[in-house]
Amino acid sequence: MSATAPRYLTRFQCLADTCEDTCCAGLVVPVSDARWRALRAAVAGGPDAARVEALVLPDPGGAVGAEAAYIAKREDGSCSFLDEKRLCSLHRAYGEAVLPDACAMFPRVATRRAGRLEVTGSFGCPEVVRLCLLAEDALEPVSVDASLAARPELARALGGGDAADVWTWHALGVREVALRILERREYPYASRLFMLGELARRLGAFYFRGAEASREEARLISTLSDFEAPSALDGLHAMVSSVRLPGGPWAGICGTVLRARIDGVRGARFQTWARAIQTSYGGASATPDDVWALYSERRARLEPALGERIEQYFRHHAVNHWLRNPFTDTPSVMDYVFKLTLRAAVLRWALFGHPEVVALCEDPPLNDGLTAARARLDAAAVECFQLSAKHLEQSPELHDLARGLSGGAGPEALPRMLVLLQGM
Repeated sequence: MSATAPRYLTRFQCLADTCEDTCCAGLVVPVSDARWRALRAAVAGGPDAARVEALVLPDPGGAVGAEAAYIAKREDGSCSFLDEKRLCSLHRAYGEAVLPDACAMFPRVATRRAGRLEVTGSFGCPEVVRLCLLAEDALEPVSVDASLAARPELARALGGGDAADVWTWHALGVREVALRILERREYPYASRLFMLGELARRLGAFYFRGAEASREEARLISTLSDFEAPSALDGLHAMVSSVRLPGGPWAGICGTVLRARIDGVRGARFQTWARAIQTSYGGASATPDDVWALYSERRARLEPALGERIEQYFRHHAVNHWLRNPFTDTPSVMDYVFKLTLRAAVLRWALFGHPEVVALCEDPPLNDGLTAARARLDAAAVECFQLSAKHLEQSPELHDLARGLSGGAGPEALPRMLVLLQGM
């Protein structure tokens, strides 16, 4: 089977105990029947047998197969098998073969469609974020050996082989158009997101999960073709550029996401980061208009020197999101685009609230100091994108907020999306 991956993943190597975070905390780790049996066999009669019996717990729902059990976590949210050096004690003693599938594959994500394996990386890993965001060529697709996926036999099989399922049959074509839009750097990033929103709006009448095949195929192909035309994209850019809305609602929405999670995540690293951002904007009681004023001032100071670098972060984040997360998992393209836009808004708000970025804004870099300033900005961006991916982007609070803001991703979703674009 042929396999592809973005170039950054071929450069990935786990940093182990030198990583600023650990993938062995904050996540639920399921254990399959097969891996549970292998682990029990490996530790049988040894000093770890009792620990495995006590800490690998049967799934309370009685699940079997891929999620027969899960690994208990400590009070701080870390895995019970994490040792004092922040390394996996099971891996050290018994090797990779005994690890649950999630542990062996992370941060790699493997999917299989149309006879091809695609391997991408999860932003829950700081090193993946670093490699993906910071190198210009990070997302170039390259051919790789299937072993890059660690356990390629576990790759998720996506639809697309049955023409009767119009939703998955055309998914690759829709994704390719979306990726080309995201790479159109002659337009501001907000304009590109609006283009995706308009594409989603136009597709929404006939292309969605459960849509019946056939009669609309020509319409779908025609719609996708329209978004390859520079004149159409120019018109959409002009349209969204003419819209000026108050920024307070945007700032209020972004702050809401962080406030909803700040008491629900136990990790000290997340808490330090989140509370520092909140403090930089005046604290939890600051008004949205005051927050917007601070954000706007910081943006005006920093973007003239480092705006292109910031654009790269968000472009790479969005492209990796389309590669890693199939939009066919959502009910519609609009649902997917709206949530991506909300994630981008929260990320930009968080980045300009990061203490390191605030310091840069207070003393904007001159030409001879750009290299050092960019390194500081890069470090702040990696922290923001990784902690957001791990603790905010998949949270129920964010999904509930997106559903409420978009009106269920119905016809009114695109006008409402304009509010999210104000800070972009």
